Amino acid sequence: MTKYLISFPSEAMVVSDEELPTVAADARAVIEEAKAAGVYVFGGGINEDVDPVLVAADGSVSAGTYPGSELTGGFTVLELPDRAAAEEWARKIAVACRCSQELREFGFDPHS
Repeated sequence: MTKYLISFPSEAMVVSDEELPTVAADARAVIEEAKAAGVYVFGGGINEDVDPVLVAADGSVSAGTYPGSELTGGFTVLELPDRAAAEEWARKIAVACRCSQELREFGFDPHS
């Protein structure tokens, strides 16, 4: 089984304050479905109130990130049998969140 990252940046989710509770409930329902199916690994949202830091190879810490690598929004990691299954789960999440989702495959590491 392969792990897949399904994610979206904050700016992709454009919903009204009135619609937000319904979107949140729909998204939670998909996550509960993934848990019941035994494919859920981890999910959450990036806390954008906490500034990121860059930890250098020498151990020093500085404010910021790699140029162009700003990470925001929400993500879900699922473990699935194939890409077709991953695309189907990404579709469910996209419908629930009312925004497109990026789908990425984790590389296999036999030591992890």
